[in-house]
Amino acid sequence: MSDSMSSPARSTSPFTGSAPRTEEWRHLRLTRDDDGVATVTLARPEKLNALTFGAYADLRDLLAELSREGSVRALVLAGEGRGFCSGGDVDEIIGATLAMDTARLLDFNRMTGQVVRAIRECPFPVIAAVHGVAAGAGAVLALAADFRIADPSARFAFLFTRVGLSGGDMGAAYLLPRVVGLGHATRLLMLGEPVPAPEAERIGLISELTAEGAAGPRAAELARTLARGPALAYARTKALLTAELDMPLAAAVELDASTQALLMYGKDYAEFHAAFTEKRPPKWQGR
Repeated sequence: MSDSMSSPARSTSPFTGSAPRTEEWRHLRLTRDDDGVATVTLARPEKLNALTFGAYADLRDLLAELSREGSVRALVLAGEGRGFCSGGDVDEIIGATLAMDTARLLDFNRMTGQVVRAIRECPFPVIAAVHGVAAGAGAVLALAADFRIADPSARFAFLFTRVGLSGGDMGAAYLLPRVVGLGHATRLLMLGEPVPAPEAERIGLISELTAEGAAGPRAAELARTLARGPALAYARTKALLTAELDMPLAAAVELDASTQALLMYGKDYAEFHAAFTEKRPPKWQGR
């Protein structure tokens, strides 16, 4: 479905390339508001938003396009209907992959991993609004987000071993131990058992647990708050959180120092000082 609202009133990057903005995404719904918030909705409610080859490709390409464009300042990832996402479609993906050769299977699995990389590497915060089931690939999409806002109906399940595959799919074995610890990650990825919302909150898989039915509105509220903030500072914080996961302390501290030096030369840092001096809220430019 097409982008239903005009893009934010902010300048876009001059380096987006020669291709125009995609006007229609066939396998998901994209909306935007004037604050720089984009909402991507998985919209196959009759299938609990099960992912198809096309849905994976659209997510990968959309995130790359929005990252290049430069007008989005926060993104909400949501699912329509009774749940967030039930994972890969059993008929359209699992059935089809049984007929593929190794080269084609590798292409497919690389594509799904590229979606997770796109979520982690895009320069704006991603908030997953989770209700109902988040299973298999759906659980990993939520895991890859910067924030997971969930209501009491949410339940996560990393089901890959249940279908005879490695639990380390789409980067799950990299991300999950860093979110919930190695012990919990081993249990979740090995056994594939469902994790209800209260347990997910207890082990740190959920960023915030809301009242029933409030995950979507709360995620949208958080996205608007982030979109009004210092976008470049958020982008660099996200980049450092990812980059420093595998760095020794000395390298991480040096990267922090060079990043701060660059940001201290930016307009937002000067704007904070001016706003503090003038006793007014900062007017963040994301520069």
